[in-house]
Amino acid sequence: MKPVKVLIADDHPLIRQGLVRVLSLDPVIEVIGEAVNGEDAIAKTERFRPDIILMDLYMPEMDGFEAAKIIRENYPDTKIIALTVEDSEQRVLEGIKAGVQGYILKDVEPDALASTIKAVYAGEMVIHPKITSMLFRELEQTAGCQGDSHARGNEKVRLTPREVEILECIARGIHNKEIASRLFISEKTVKNHITNIFKKLQVEDRTQAALSAIKMKLVNL
Repeated sequence: MKPVKVLIADDHPLIRQGLVRVLSLDPVIEVIGEAVNGEDAIAKTERFRPDIILMDLYMPEMDGFEAAKIIRENYPDTKIIALTVEDSEQRVLEGIKAGVQGYILKDVEPDALASTIKAVYAGEMVIHPKITSMLFRELEQTAGCQGDSHARGNEKVRLTPREVEILECIARGIHNKEIASRLFISEKTVKNHITNIFKKLQVEDRTQAALSAIKMKLVNL
């Protein structure tokens, strides 16, 4: 596996330094630059063309939300992982709409940070379980207020028991490798199931699949 080039965007020097030290321990990850705000992140992205940006969403001058939109529009091959404290569901959705493909808390364990970077680089959408639970609690309440419409939509979607298991794992923000380990199947088999799930739910990514699963009451969290 070639090195995953990472840009760190955070206005706190100590956080940047800590992330550099942690990521330097992983031979697959290469930190190629640091940025202190959104504008700097855009400039460094143009200069270094990172594979992944670890982006603090709340920075001065230009925040991470605005920077993420611009970067995703102009450099679609660069993937963005949001670094944040526990956030509101509205801000999480705003980040996802801005093109963020990972959402993790700043107190994440080093191994989990490295695995998240690799998962997002491989095309997965990763959201920290705490944020996922908060977001889906809100969605469940919303779905409950909308009566039986989503439940009726459930009748049109026929998932196998294994697909339901995998969909629940996706909704909890679990990576493919861990799903495979939990269910005693190969990663390739997990990917095949996910492809079938996306087709049945008519969605394009893991986040959309998870949101649809909650709204249609296909899984229990």
